[in-house]
Amino acid sequence: QVQLAESGGGLVQAGGSLRLSCAASGRTFSRSAVGWFRLAPGKEREFVAGVSWSGGTEQYSDSVKGRFVISRDNAKNTVDLQMNRLEPDDTAVYYCAAASRIYITVAPDSYDYWGQGTQVTVSS
Repeated sequence: QVQLAESGGGLVQAGGSLRLSCAASGRTFSRSAVGWFRLAPGKEREFVAGVSWSGGTEQYSDSVKGRFVISRDNAKNTVDLQMNRLEPDDTAVYYCAAASRIYITVAPDSYDYWGQGTQVTVSS
């Protein structure tokens, strides 16, 4: 079992930055790939970024590539998402998720554990 809790969301102006953090508990977290997803009103859940179990591999959606950076610290059981140059289209509830696998997948159904989400609102 893995429990996840996101923090760091808030309201920011376009062009600004936010750092989201996902804190995990559970023995298997260090062997889990972790993804960040977002859900905006009227849209489907979208893969944003993912990191492999070791942190050695990262993957980003085209919409955030070059602006967001994912990182993990297995000693602290945390995965962070640094979001820069935020745009109004980034407004959504952001979720972190852990998979029972070591490599990244973009499919939400492949993730077994989810946090409660944190709201990010970007004003224009």
